[in-house]
Amino acid sequence: MAFTDPFIRRPVLASVISLLIVLLGFQAFSKLTIRQYPQMENALITVTTAYPGANAETIQGYITQPLQQSLASAEGIDYMTSVSRQNFSVISIYARIGSNSDRLYTELLAKANEVKNKLPQDAEDPVLSKEAADASALMYISFYSAELSNPQITDYLSRVIQPKLATLPGMAEAEILGNQVFAMRLWLDPVKLAGFGLTASDVTEAVRKYNFLSAAGEVKGEYVVTSVNASTDLKSPETFAAIPLKTVGDSRVLLGDVARVEMGAENYDTVSSFDGTPSVYIGIKGTPSSNPLDVIKEVRRILPELEAQLPPSLKESIAYDATLFIQASIHEVVKTLIEAVLIVIVVVFLFLGALRSVLIPVITIPLSMIGVLFFMQLMGYSINLLTLLAMVLAIGLVVDDAIVVVENIHRHIEEGKTPFDAAIEGAREIAMPVVSMTITLAAVYAPIGFLEGLTGALFKEFALTLAGAVVISGIVALTLSPMMCAVLLRREENPSGLAHKLDHAFESLKGRYQRVLHGTLNTRPVVIVFAVLVLCLIPVFLKLSQSQLAPDEDQGIIFMMATAPQPTNLDYMNKYTDQFISIFKAFPEYYSSFQINGFNGVQTGVGGFLLKPWDERSRTQMELLPEVQAKLNGITGLQVFGFNLPSLPGTGEGLPFQFVINTPGDYAALLEVTDRIKKRAADSGKFAFLDVDLAFDKPEVVVDIDRAKAAQMGVSMQDLGGSLATLLGEAEINRFTIDGRSYKVIAQVERAYRDNPAWLANYYVKNADGKMLPLSTLITVSDRARPRQLNQFQQLNSAIISGFPLVSQAEAIELVRQIAIEESPPGFAYDYAGASRQYVQEGNALWVTFGLALAIIFLVLAAQFESFRDPLVILVTVPLSICGALIPLFLGISSLNIYTQVGLVTLIGLISKHGILIVEFANQLRRDKGLTAREAVEEAAAIRLRPVLMTTAAMVFGMVPLILATGAGAVSRFDIGLVIATGMSVGTLFTLFVLPCVYTLLARPDDAQPDSSAIGDADTHTSSGA
Repeated sequence: MAFTDPFIRRPVLASVISLLIVLLGFQAFSKLTIRQYPQMENALITVTTAYPGANAETIQGYITQPLQQSLASAEGIDYMTSVSRQNFSVISIYARIGSNSDRLYTELLAKANEVKNKLPQDAEDPVLSKEAADASALMYISFYSAELSNPQITDYLSRVIQPKLATLPGMAEAEILGNQVFAMRLWLDPVKLAGFGLTASDVTEAVRKYNFLSAAGEVKGEYVVTSVNASTDLKSPETFAAIPLKTVGDSRVLLGDVARVEMGAENYDTVSSFDGTPSVYIGIKGTPSSNPLDVIKEVRRILPELEAQLPPSLKESIAYDATLFIQASIHEVVKTLIEAVLIVIVVVFLFLGALRSVLIPVITIPLSMIGVLFFMQLMGYSINLLTLLAMVLAIGLVVDDAIVVVENIHRHIEEGKTPFDAAIEGAREIAMPVVSMTITLAAVYAPIGFLEGLTGALFKEFALTLAGAVVISGIVALTLSPMMCAVLLRREENPSGLAHKLDHAFESLKGRYQRVLHGTLNTRPVVIVFAVLVLCLIPVFLKLSQSQLAPDEDQGIIFMMATAPQPTNLDYMNKYTDQFISIFKAFPEYYSSFQINGFNGVQTGVGGFLLKPWDERSRTQMELLPEVQAKLNGITGLQVFGFNLPSLPGTGEGLPFQFVINTPGDYAALLEVTDRIKKRAADSGKFAFLDVDLAFDKPEVVVDIDRAKAAQMGVSMQDLGGSLATLLGEAEINRFTIDGRSYKVIAQVERAYRDNPAWLANYYVKNADGKMLPLSTLITVSDRARPRQLNQFQQLNSAIISGFPLVSQAEAIELVRQIAIEESPPGFAYDYAGASRQYVQEGNALWVTFGLALAIIFLVLAAQFESFRDPLVILVTVPLSICGALIPLFLGISSLNIYTQVGLVTLIGLISKHGILIVEFANQLRRDKGLTAREAVEEAAAIRLRPVLMTTAAMVFGMVPLILATGAGAVSRFDIGLVIATGMSVGTLFTLFVLPCVYTLLARPDDAQPDSSAIGDADTHTSSGA
């Protein structure tokens, strides 16, 4: 009595099990979330500290250094980089994938507060923000107007729109970009100031005196209380202009006499435009744990309501939406899924011929697909590209078990048994192989679930979903399928029709195959030598195929980084970036574009060129990029390069190749070494583009003060420094309020009076006696070049060589690493950032898994077959099929990346299925009929020919939609499909010819007298389950 019997005898029980699976699956379907990739904690925490007026060295020494030292000791940091530049210090802390980012954030917050008292007085407090590390925003909404100025738009957004968006669920921040915040600007005229005998410090002092914030308190009577509001503060440009600076008798000098007062912007360092119209953006960023699709759904829900409230002249439009790609790619995968189901049904029909018998394996497809949803819900997974991909792969797998069952029972019916007896007999025979096939397949995927880091985070769900689908299909194949066979299959009395023709065709094929196999077994050494040769090709193929972390996906947007030469300003930048629009519009694929200048300092700009949706254009983003780049290279004043967004989450931003060189020494030596490395790397011809983020190209005016003279004349350093800060520094004096919001008051010299360094000599300071002295008597002015920003990586001075390799990631990294070792003197070290870092950390993780998967399968099979020989026979075909799968990679059709590696791991399980069937049958034949090893394996291979070909065909043709995939996210699907299809086809060929040869070599030797009882005894322990 095998455990399949009760299900055949009690059809209702079998149906109930299947219905229960469906019920649980449907319940789960409504509750699963939809995302692009599996959820992974992957946070970037930035600590920004502003110190207006300070130069890069001051910032690094007084702000970045003390902060970094304190922050570095927090737990869960992968690496830390910092940038110190004029006015700002930005420290970026990348959390390890999967570490708790909330805890890290609170710890960093505490550590930043510890250092606060060590920072300079005028520096603002450090601001921490946390976001997902693939930090490109999920959406950019642009607001533009023909009548309102940018500061006005910004003010409106920060009062009305931003608060509404910020409270939506899953929102990390709704950040206003290209923003110009209102401020009261006092534009000083140094000539008039000197004429009236006033200095900058007089202005600062007067503003502080006359724009004073008072909290006057309350007047309390016997029974009443009234609050007092003393209007000591100022609110409009007119009131500021009326501040008295100096009174002599009846005449007064007002601020308006020496300065132009206006409501302006805090700074004029950024400008952004949408389709060429100046505009202000709101960038929507999700929290590390949020679901992008949900966040954007909420934003889109609230947009019409916001739009209704906008002032008449203000317009909004969505400049970029990252979720369009996610939705399009999920839509594509679902389409692929349906295509694959149909193809598999047709393949099964062509092999079995009878509609009745086709129904049985086909019904396992919806059952496993729906059932696996419940499993995903239990594990807390989501419906994402990878779990959907797992389902597509599972289609070919889940039919397998049922095909094997149906085929075997079908054979017994042909031999003349009643359907019921055939079902009982056939199911008993096949139960053990089905269980072992199911366990084996589930075992292959287990090691992927143990992976750490990015690969682990991405593929855990993929692997376990596949394993879940296979296990459920195994259950269905052993409960529902035999019962359906007993009910549905009939013996054809007068054979005719398609099924009969097919049976004939297979019989003749079987005869031919047996003859060929017999021949091959006679020339065993030839086959073995051939197999060994094929094995030796694997390392060759691996060495010669390109390897990278992940292929580039067509995401429908090309990003641009534009860099202007130092010391240019924003107007220069805008002049050249305005040429982008006409270039983009020349492409038929143009949908819209945006540009934000002053993104990271005045000399850089970031832009995007959005393409039409996938189905409305024939060329992919990868084909367009070189053409767009060629056109952009024609813009003379800027260095512009376009790039694709990284296709995997968590690889950070920036270019795909980032090589870090760091040293405790100074920047001058670092620059020299970096330049040598960059030059050699560029000369190798393996990079489309290389850039170094360190350059001594920012002109700096050095003011040397004659201290002895200053002391003699009674001018303190504080007076001097204070005057310069007020005249040039754009620092806030104090604040004023309008309609319940406070804004800065900023004094600065009119642009005309600070457009070159010579003006410094003409500014005046007062000495202790109140006499006016021109600065020219105390200072000498010289200039020098400095780095525009000081970068550090893990607290050491660093320079990053970033670029776009023409060769694979692996080759590029190896090349630059070699050059770096040869070129750098002692004391220099190298590291990686961005996608390169990910590649170095993750690149080999899958090979370990690969070995682990083989080992686990070997042990699982050994336990099932109760022998160490049989699993060796079965696994012999694995390396051979992998060699087949590597052929397209070797030919350059694809590259060795995360997806193809997962495909290879999947192959192990698929291809060992065939071997299990043949070996199990051969052992049964030797046990029951007492055949020799060679007779048994010839017989078994012939009997199993049809199901082996059928499962291969189902799997290979099921991959066709993947290989032909177009549109969003097609590349990753193509990679997996390609590897599995070629590996399966080649592997099956080897299984049918090489495996029998190996079996005759390795199987248990035949006993002297073929006494069936002895063989039966020796083998009872293996057959007990069968």
